[in-house]
Amino acid sequence: MISAEVEKALAAQINQEFTAAYNYLAMAAWFDQESLDGFAHWMQMQNQEENMHGMRLFQYLLDRGGNLELDGISKPRTEYSSVMDVFQSALEQERENTKSINKLYELAGSLNDYATKSHLQWFLDEQVEEEKSIEDVVALLEKIGDDASGLLYLNDKMGERSAEKEE
Repeated sequence: MISAEVEKALAAQINQEFTAAYNYLAMAAWFDQESLDGFAHWMQMQNQEENMHGMRLFQYLLDRGGNLELDGISKPRTEYSSVMDVFQSALEQERENTKSINKLYELAGSLNDYATKSHLQWFLDEQVEEEKSIEDVVALLEKIGDDASGLLYLNDKMGERSAEKEE
């Protein structure tokens, strides 16, 4: 049986994962409205990943005999000033998610909940990849600057992303 404290923290993380998924969906919609279908596709893939992360935590909590009270998800931001603005927002979201998972990992360790700590290791590794992928896009956008052809080329490349399989 899982402790009430870890149960509550896992529920909060599940909410955060689904909130991130919802935010990525809103970002995809913004890109679609801007006729940047490659970026929209990339954000849809992010949405799917975050949903999988939420479900992975959900199933873990249930497997450990925990109870889950789902909180509401707030309305996502829908207005952005630029492609860079969207990706900076996505990066901030991933950094916040990393902080949250780190705190959950520390909590599990402090309560000697080794199963939860072990389960969370995958999420810690995943967050390194998540932040790096968005940091790379931000770096490319900085290089592109106001070059429309560079932006359109990157848009095309982003559209080539395929769904990743969960390990």
